[in-house]
Amino acid sequence: MAQPDTDAREQGERSQGLLGAEPDLPKLPVDAGDPPGNRVRESDVEPHVLPPGQYVPRTLPVLHYGPVPAFKPGTWDLRVLGATESGAETHLCWDDVAALPVTEVTADFHCVTKFTVPGVRWAGIPAAEILRRYPPASAVTHIMIWADFGYSANIRINDFAADDTLLATHRDGARLSPEHGYPLRLVVPGLYAWKSVKWIRALEYLTADRRGFWEERGYHNTADPWKEQRYSYQELEGEGPPL
Repeated sequence: MAQPDTDAREQGERSQGLLGAEPDLPKLPVDAGDPPGNRVRESDVEPHVLPPGQYVPRTLPVLHYGPVPAFKPGTWDLRVLGATESGAETHLCWDDVAALPVTEVTADFHCVTKFTVPGVRWAGIPAAEILRRYPPASAVTHIMIWADFGYSANIRINDFAADDTLLATHRDGARLSPEHGYPLRLVVPGLYAWKSVKWIRALEYLTADRRGFWEERGYHNTADPWKEQRYSYQELEGEGPPL
């Protein structure tokens, strides 16, 4: 799902986000998504196994809260911070990021609002390459992904390290459009798409889990589409920190 602005929660309190202040809070979408007219009929497509409750739309919808940030390559940077192995914080300018090795991943894209786009072709930097160059401390269990305006989403470090997790710059052979996350977005095919943060600006290594924006507002902390982990009330013991 697309990314709104957000804040972070520390020790039970809301704070300004790492990269910006919290706006007025959005309403939590429940069963949003495309109208029935934008759904592909099962008879129109080859058989495709979808996670439970999902359908295939005719186009990739655009969902986000708040403005689309303007990319300014002269001032843009990507920060790697938190519990790094070296204890240092890294700032990468756009030229640094553009020089990193790239790969392609083709994967289904599962939105919590119940649509799945099959076989999206992404290109970008393997997340595993970030971990190799800027390693986390051995105690790190999770990573907080920060975006412009302070939006955040938390994922397990193993999900970030997966072979198909990318810091994507292109989709289906074309550079990302601004509304789809230009210039850089995370893609985590194994999780619902709100974890695939658009407009990413920082990667914070965590030694204890901490909820991001939608996780604080009622979405499941883990977000496995094959288990239909949509909402926080479904969480089992150990699947998320206290709300």
